Amino acid sequence: MQMAQSTLGSVVRINESRLWHTLMEMAKVGPGVAGGNNRQALTDEDGQGRALFRRWCEEAGMSISVDQVGNIFATRTGTNPNARAVCMGSHLDTQPVGGRFDGVLGVLAGLEVVRTLNDLAVESEHPIVVTNWTNEEGSRFAPVMMASGVYAGVHSVDWAYARQDKQGRTFGAELERIGWKGDEPVGTRKFDAYVELHIEQGPILEAEGIDIGVVTGGQGLTWLQVTFTGRSAHAGSTPMGKRRNAGLAAARAVELVQTVAMHHQPDAVGTVGRLELRPNSTNSVPGSAELTVDIRSPDAAVLQDMETRIREGVALIALELGVSGDVQRLQHAAPVAFDAGCVELVRDQARSLGYSFRDIVSGAGHDAYWLARVAPTAMIMCPCVDGISHNEAENISPQWAAAGTNVLLHTVARLAKASF
Repeated sequence: MQMAQSTLGSVVRINESRLWHTLMEMAKVGPGVAGGNNRQALTDEDGQGRALFRRWCEEAGMSISVDQVGNIFATRTGTNPNARAVCMGSHLDTQPVGGRFDGVLGVLAGLEVVRTLNDLAVESEHPIVVTNWTNEEGSRFAPVMMASGVYAGVHSVDWAYARQDKQGRTFGAELERIGWKGDEPVGTRKFDAYVELHIEQGPILEAEGIDIGVVTGGQGLTWLQVTFTGRSAHAGSTPMGKRRNAGLAAARAVELVQTVAMHHQPDAVGTVGRLELRPNSTNSVPGSAELTVDIRSPDAAVLQDMETRIREGVALIALELGVSGDVQRLQHAAPVAFDAGCVELVRDQARSLGYSFRDIVSGAGHDAYWLARVAPTAMIMCPCVDGISHNEAENISPQWAAAGTNVLLHTVARLAKASF
């Protein structure tokens, strides 16, 4: 990857009102019940959102290709047919009660960058690609960031096809059903660089009054499933001292995760997001309990220490309460460091445009994590109101969206050697 010195002046900006209108039009597809969106991967609504994106890209003069796991690549040609493309993108799928901007901003900001280049009749040496990665959210088909993971060689195509939702429908069958199973072999398309714009999904930028987050990398993540097995018993006639209470063990495990995360402040986090008790009856002592643990840290050693402490703590809880305890790792992703040159380029563009900025580590997972394995990668973040995301109340301002997209425009122009 080589970056040309650009003569692009800080006066050049995207069309803020056009970007915002495009975001609001996409939000009409798969509306939620409280102002957000429910456009889960490979639903009919996802197919409709994809079709709208394709139409917009074709109207902007881009060619469309779809790979075997449904990743959409919209290409604006460059002057050098042998140059690798510079890619922008994110995802259009949402959580079941998702917001209008998570992922969507990154895709439609990429489209706005291309529209702006078209408005200015600007050519670039490298082709420019805008990508919609399939099933980033993982809310219907686990795991998260699935199709970008296939692209990066983390998962196989057949493995992805076999993933099932809660109704037993497979990813492969649903991809074909909505008409978005392409024929481009996954991963054969190579990029010179990848840049992703995303809302922060956290409160830091808004709280500090910062326009732009320059993402230096992402937290590592480990998901654990903890299962306690005791003995179900009558809640009225079983003395407290004779109980093998899996529910009590689960409660202590929740406190354990909190304690472990607080031990590694300020950057580590730990969450118990799901807890199931059985038989789940008011007048029965729980005989089994299952909970999921989400731990994250930008430091691989810290992440490993957190997992070790939780495993040891679960064993001790089980021993003290006379139940059995089991810990299974469901998912693991190592911390990610983005390309130093691309990160510095984002800083330079934010500075030249007059925006306030700060370095930030992403606490959420993004397709950029997998792309960083195969191409120089950077991320740009803009604030979101109260840090709320994965929630229909998720919100940003048109000005925040425009600032992030302006930095994206200037960054991609440099990377693609745009002839301003």
